[in-house]
Amino acid sequence: MKAQTVDVRESSGRILCCTVFRSGGKKLLAKGHIISEDDIRVLESEGMDRIWVTELEDGEVGEDDAVCSIASEIACGCYEVKLSAGGRANLVATENCCVLVDDDLLKQVNCTASVVIATSLNFSYAIAGQRIATVKSAPFAVAQSDLDGLVAMLKDRGPIMQARPMRGSSVAVLYSDPLNGDRARQMFENIMRQRFERFGVATGSSLACVEEEGAVARSLATLLRSRPSLVLVASTTAPAGPEDVVGRALARVGGQLERFLAPVEPGNLMMLAYKDDIPIVSAPGCFRSAKPNVVDLMLPPLLARYRVSTWEVACLGHGGLLG
Repeated sequence: MKAQTVDVRESSGRILCCTVFRSGGKKLLAKGHIISEDDIRVLESEGMDRIWVTELEDGEVGEDDAVCSIASEIACGCYEVKLSAGGRANLVATENCCVLVDDDLLKQVNCTASVVIATSLNFSYAIAGQRIATVKSAPFAVAQSDLDGLVAMLKDRGPIMQARPMRGSSVAVLYSDPLNGDRARQMFENIMRQRFERFGVATGSSLACVEEEGAVARSLATLLRSRPSLVLVASTTAPAGPEDVVGRALARVGGQLERFLAPVEPGNLMMLAYKDDIPIVSAPGCFRSAKPNVVDLMLPPLLARYRVSTWEVACLGHGGLLG
């Protein structure tokens, strides 16, 4: 780029290097604006005869074109790209969704000097109309070679993020207690309803049972037959591990244990299993309060039908101290 001060009458098609204000202090034209013939007439009416501008040189791409090129490659799912002032492109969710982020690829892109990307947190919940990412370029222009390299990296290894829709999600709940399952229901049902409303999900089928291996297994089998997006086990007891009642019942219905223990507080005794493609989550103590806990971190991806792995649960430790 070549910045210079020119006669206002010769500035058409050039890029404004600094914001221009009216004499009263109100903004007239923003930095990065491409000057038009109409702009020239306005500038002259404000008594301006010289202006600081720049223009693209061979091998350069304007900031707006650059961020739009990157924004169109960084994501998939239910989102749209909206160009904003100052060389920015915003990604906006078009429906309620879970945001999934490839942190390693995001870091590599952000190590470049040409373009930076800010995203929502991995596994976060976004409502329709919410901004989930912003792409910002270096001021005014990006080298075509840099842009081509970034686009090639994204095509080869991307996308950086997904906006994974939460369509038709349903949650089945099993309440269990060593003496009386209805006691667990009375303790937890209101809090569960509040949590589901936070994510725009209605409670599906629910059962209550005595916390005994056979009873828990039969109840789980009944809930699984309705094919919910997710089964939550709301127990009044805290397990010592998969060998306890809930863990044995999961194995009895054919559930495959994915992870016991989460690096999240509250909620470190979480147990995650899968019966075919249906996740089953036991998180003792997490249903007594509406305050954020491991269930709030796990619900968005699981309700978006994303299969959370052991490794991804382990990654929750960074930021896992919730309260």
